[in-house]
Amino acid sequence: MSEEIKNLKPELVWKHFHAFTQHPRPTHHCEAISKYIAGVGEELGLETRRTEAGNVFIYKPASEGYEDHPMVTLQSHMDMVPQKTPESGHDFEKDPIDAYIDGEWVTARDTTLGADDGIGDAITLAILEDKTLKHGPIEAIFTVDEEEGMIGAHELVAGDIKGKYLINLDSEMMGEIFIGCAGGVDVTATLGYKEEKAKKSAVAYELSLSGLKGGHSGVDINLGRGNAVKMLFRFLKHAVRETNLDIAYVDAGTLRNAIPREAKAIVCVKEGEKADTFAKMVEEWECLFNAEYGQVENHITFTATPLEEEPKKVMPREVRDAVILAISAVHNGVASTLVDFPGTTEASSNLAILSIEEGEVRAKFLVRSSSESRKQMVADMVCSAFELIGAEVELSGSYTGWQPNAQSHLLDVTKESYKELFKSEPKLQIIHGGLETGLFQGIAPETDMVSVGPTILHPHSPDERVKIDTVGQAYDLVVRMLEKL
Repeated sequence: MSEEIKNLKPELVWKHFHAFTQHPRPTHHCEAISKYIAGVGEELGLETRRTEAGNVFIYKPASEGYEDHPMVTLQSHMDMVPQKTPESGHDFEKDPIDAYIDGEWVTARDTTLGADDGIGDAITLAILEDKTLKHGPIEAIFTVDEEEGMIGAHELVAGDIKGKYLINLDSEMMGEIFIGCAGGVDVTATLGYKEEKAKKSAVAYELSLSGLKGGHSGVDINLGRGNAVKMLFRFLKHAVRETNLDIAYVDAGTLRNAIPREAKAIVCVKEGEKADTFAKMVEEWECLFNAEYGQVENHITFTATPLEEEPKKVMPREVRDAVILAISAVHNGVASTLVDFPGTTEASSNLAILSIEEGEVRAKFLVRSSSESRKQMVADMVCSAFELIGAEVELSGSYTGWQPNAQSHLLDVTKESYKELFKSEPKLQIIHGGLETGLFQGIAPETDMVSVGPTILHPHSPDERVKIDTVGQAYDLVVRMLEKL
């Protein structure tokens, strides 16, 4: 089915994006796609360098008459977020993405599409391949493992970015020019405990919360979508009051930069009236969740399935209560917005992953902010909630935001090019997602940077889709910018 996308325009862009769908490339598994990109550069006869980590650098000489123009760097990342629906058997390390045309969009069957940032890579490869374009010297940088800690970008050092101007192709709304982005830091809270024997005369249930949309923990954090971890523990707080249940196991969320869509737990409830009360509560809370989130979610499923075999161990009740209080109290979602850019999130936190098993509680958050001080403020809030219950808290993977430059010549060229092509004014934006430009600003402070791209909705979720006509628009915009620079 994915073959049909190769017939879309511009053909060179979609040809390369189709190849991206055929090469598995979840974060930390970029070997195949890195070799493909380097192979394209070598087949084109262009200077190509592939680093040990897998980053690829390709250099295209200036077209005739443009030899004295400054070098422009085109930059994108090659990995994708591996998310799938509960019924999907897709193996992201082996299976190709089943992309297909859905009206005005390209999307994927039951998985993330990988347009974030495969479309950016494909636009760059198309520009490298097209010998009819007019441009100065081009440096193309394709980085690995952006989606978890920007690992490839962290490998770059001063001197790696040779362009006077850098066009990042990892933003996700055509008609908007991104001139700044949030920084981020990972927060991991760990609490050890000694398991207790499960009490006799108890019924074990598997709780399952699913059907949430999830999404990108940066660009979708302001949409009011449900967080499966917070929702599950909101229920557990009430269920403990009514039934005094025990918790044996919790598994919720999968990726630090995705809003968790599903959560599972194994709990034990005393037989008889308490078990009947518990089963009724689950039904009532499924209705409550759907009523509360009906405007932003589809149908939410919340079930309790009796288990034939009871767990042998559970959390001590004092630990259970402490963890429930911490998760109930900890901040999740938007923390502040930007005054100068109404509606733009300044700082947020995402409770992304929670696991409880074999005597350990582990919670993982991604805190984002375009302000370093606000980033620290929100991280401190998260840390405090867990430090109060005696958990060990670690901050890691911190990266800075990208500060906007209102005097940017590249920005002027981008706006001028956009108006010439589309007869309208583009919007200037600061994205709440993390872009590698924040790191690049640190190693190449004199490089002028903007970020552009086609319209991609719901990245980091199986609902991800890219609007077909905006892919051609983004390509045309970059081509016009290169000619003007």
